[in-house]
Parts: sequence; C-alpha cells; structure tokens
Amino acid sequence: MRGESRTMIAGPAGALEIALNLPADSGDPRGLALVAHPLPTEGGTLDNKVAQTLARTFTALGYASVRFNMRGAGKSEGSFDEGRGETDDALAALAYARGRFPSLATRPPVLAGFSFGTFVQTRVAKTVTPERMVLIAPAVMRFEAAPVPEDTIVVHGEEDDIVTLDAVLAWARPQHLPVLVFPGCGHFFHGRLMQVQRAITGMWRR
Repeated sequence: MRGESRTMIAGPAGALEIALNLPADSGDPRGLALVAHPLPTEGGTLDNKVAQTLARTFTALGYASVRFNMRGAGKSEGSFDEGRGETDDALAALAYARGRFPSLATRPPVLAGFSFGTFVQTRVAKTVTPERMVLIAPAVMRFEAAPVPEDTIVVHGEEDDIVTLDAVLAWARPQHLPVLVFPGCGHFFHGRLMQVQRAITGMWRR
C-alpha cells in the first residue's frame, strides 16, 4: 500500500511486525484503526487483500491504520495459539500505535478484522472498549466469537464456503445485529473489494 511504513517491535512471543498507514493530509489522525488478518495457519498475513482494504478504508476516513502480523506470520516470531496469544499480539500492536500517537492514547480505537481476525478482535474488545467494530466474514464456526456492540458493521458473502451465511446469521440473530450480505460473493470477496470499501465508508459516515 502507498504511504506505508513497517517496523518490528518487541511482542509477547518475540518480534512482532507492524504496518502503519497514515491519512493523506498532514494533520493529526482522527483516531486509530487496528486491523487483524485471517488465519495465519492458512496463509493469512497483514498483506491479505481484505485486511489491506480495511486499512485503506480507515486511512481514507482520517484514521491511522495499524496492521500486524500475528505470531508465526510474516516476520513475526512465535507460533499459532488458537486466538489467545494472537489477542496479546493485537494489544501489543495497539500499544505501539498509542505510543506513536500520544494524543490518541485514551481514545477508543476502531477494531476491524477479516475471518479469524474478527475472532481476535472480539477478544480484544473484552479488554479495550472500541469506538466501533467492523467484522468481515466473521469466523463464527470454528471459533466462538463473543457478542459485539449493536453498532458493529458486519459484512458477509452469500456464497461463503468457509464460514456459511447461515452460521453468521445464527450468531447475529440473538444480538439483533444487522448483516450486510454481498450476493454471489465468496469468502475472499474477489472482485468486490471496492464495493466493500464503499459500503463501510457509507455506513460509517451515516
């Protein structure tokens, strides 16, 4: 992504790779958006196209977007921990971002994620109260995602064969949580990422 800087920080399981994207204007960001990528054991990294789209979306909205490679992904050290250690990684990435932007340190961050990253963010939200959450293809079948705030934006593909739409609706239904469904769309939103960005942007501004 353009305007991106990467660094390594000391994480809970060793070195942790961080990617930071800033808004195009030179003013201070309006907030922090923490983005979590899909399952690292299936090749998920911070370079995943959906994770990049989330970062790009929030950078365009004026946020500093922070992605991180979970333990064992990319240059990050450690090994997969079923979401427990990955939650610690997310909190370490957030702490780094807050250190970079002290004026935003007490402001609730946006928590956004794709697939397994959504599960991690529901765990982060138990520790950090978010400004708002954005969950793309929430991983509610293999992983037990906690309830989320009522203003959470949930986006799912009608033809997702990794996390079925029925499973997502069953998770969302008792929470009275709306789900934005992309007809004819699979898990990775191939060819639809610009639509995803426009949809999130429109819902955010409203």
